Amino acid sequence: MTKYILITIIIIFIVSCKPKQTKPEWVDLFNGKDLKDWTVKIYHHDVGVNFGNTFRVVDNMIQVRYDEYEEFNDQFAHLYYNKPFSRYHLKLEYQFTGELQRGAPDYTLLNSGVMFHSQDPHTMPKEQNWPISVEMQFLAGLDDGNPRPTGNMCSPGTDIVYEGKKYDGHCLNSSSKTYNKDAWVQAELIVLGDSLITQIISGDTVLQYTNPTMGGGVVSGYDSALWKPGMPLTSGFIALQSEGQPINFRNIRIKELK
Repeated sequence: MTKYILITIIIIFIVSCKPKQTKPEWVDLFNGKDLKDWTVKIYHHDVGVNFGNTFRVVDNMIQVRYDEYEEFNDQFAHLYYNKPFSRYHLKLEYQFTGELQRGAPDYTLLNSGVMFHSQDPHTMPKEQNWPISVEMQFLAGLDDGNPRPTGNMCSPGTDIVYEGKKYDGHCLNSSSKTYNKDAWVQAELIVLGDSLITQIISGDTVLQYTNPTMGGGVVSGYDSALWKPGMPLTSGFIALQSEGQPINFRNIRIKELK
């Protein structure tokens, strides 16, 4: 009998010493109060300069506004979370509002996005227009009766593979329906390093592609020492975009995937 008790004790000891498998947890990237842990980079300005109070926190939202601007002057801007990520599930909600800033390009009407696998903003010269990154592009309908999907892919300074082939265009439309201005839209991004990327709008998978690498065009003014076409993008920074259209962001959360 003593023998069996001893065996039972040993089994219990082994089981209790086995490492516990912890599930990934959701973490808030935005605390709802301020821009702590975030860094601004605006075209024509040094990193860290939030010109015109472009990014601000109001009512538990990150707002993008231009009321302190005169002309837009191509001051494309991005707000970066200060930690890079590689494999993760990102969730956020966005809402287009207001009117396009005077002087902003026509294509930026009801247009914004979230950049990922981005270069560190501290590596961007003052006169670099966009970060080398991949963009999950957000669009709203133009009330012209034509579809305008959101959750698209754009590739400033990058290339991707779509349906087994290198995609030659700059932006790739998703299969999402059209959402109008003032609607809150939930966007999700599942990134698995430099392999599969999945983009989700309101619970529906609307686009998938693979193999992001450095390459392509669009970006100018970058430090040539960083430019390595064909280099796989396995990780990078996440940034909210400002292109001239007022927009709100809220409930920004991430779950890192092992």
